[in-house]
Amino acid sequence: MRVVYPVLMSKQTPSTSTPLETIEPVGNRVLIRKDEDRKTTKSGIHLPDKIEIPTLTGRIVAISAQVGNDADYPIEQYDRVLFNPRHAIPVDLEGDNRLFVVPVEDVVAVFRRDKASR
Repeated sequence: MRVVYPVLMSKQTPSTSTPLETIEPVGNRVLIRKDEDRKTTKSGIHLPDKIEIPTLTGRIVAISAQVGNDADYPIEQYDRVLFNPRHAIPVDLEGDNRLFVVPVEDVVAVFRRDKASR
């Protein structure tokens, strides 16, 4: 299974003839869109702009062919995951810079919903 992530290369609307570039992780890697850092605590206290609670969670937006074909890695596109950012490589294509290429070994947990509760 090969999953790539299309990226619009300019600020124009997708309906124009702007070429799309894709990002495909290679090797044992996945592309993750990191969740936004929280600006409020669980009790609802708003934090100043300089203070944020860092998140280590995100959504898998693309996986390499090697990971997709390996049954040892039960992750799929759009899974919400917990990851170790130590070896994450930022992909500087967006202004907010929330895309990271992460070794699949640094994905430490996958959030799953109980199928009975759906």
